[in-house]
Amino acid sequence: MRKLIVAGNWKMNTGIAEGTKLAEDINKYLSSNTLPENKKVIIAPPFTHLVPVSKVIDPSKIILSAQDCASTENGAFTGEVSAKMLKEIGVKAVILGHSERRQYFKEDSEILLKKVKIALKYDLDIIFCVGESLEQRENNKYFDVIKEQISETVFKLSKEEFKKVIIAYEPVWAIGTGKTATPDQAQEIHEFIRNKIKENFDENIANGTSILYGGSCKPSNAKEIFSKKDVDGGLIGGAALKCDDFTKIIEAR
Repeated sequence: MRKLIVAGNWKMNTGIAEGTKLAEDINKYLSSNTLPENKKVIIAPPFTHLVPVSKVIDPSKIILSAQDCASTENGAFTGEVSAKMLKEIGVKAVILGHSERRQYFKEDSEILLKKVKIALKYDLDIIFCVGESLEQRENNKYFDVIKEQISETVFKLSKEEFKKVIIAYEPVWAIGTGKTATPDQAQEIHEFIRNKIKENFDENIANGTSILYGGSCKPSNAKEIFSKKDVDGGLIGGAALKCDDFTKIIEAR
């Protein structure tokens, strides 16, 4: 049975005190509500919050994730944070390939594969993001775009390595725009990704891989999107910044 996952990506939001309180509130909710064994909650605060947040959450209830890591292990790389550093402070997962990293920081498949490999070296789970722009969607290029994004990166891993990967589909055209892919559009892409995993690895790997939806998911639409057979939860942005909204999405999945 594959994992059902609700992951909160806080992006560059909240101060340390505010973020720590948010983590405490989510932890309190999970302490009062027993989740099924296969349902997992992940939060990804900014780098500056990781240590204080790690001290207020129960790691058996919340998996602590970083939003990125460096493509190198150490050295003269001002401003970077390595996978080794993240591992040392109790981080268990990392988001890689987010559309904002691709767009604003020009991260390509070569860089992302390096990041994936070094994250695996330090036994971090990987939430690997893929998705198409509005132009690519309108030109019916979205299948080709996603196939390329996974073929040049996570499909270069061994079967054992790939078991540490969670795929997050983010329709870039739906992030921060108020638009949302319909449940059927989400299912279409998730099914496509799962079939590609089956072709590249095997059916067992495909059926065991969690594929999350990440495009303006909120309490009002989460249940309908999550009801689709190949949607295994969500990578949540804005709605992850409010405990009430985030916990409602957890309940939806």
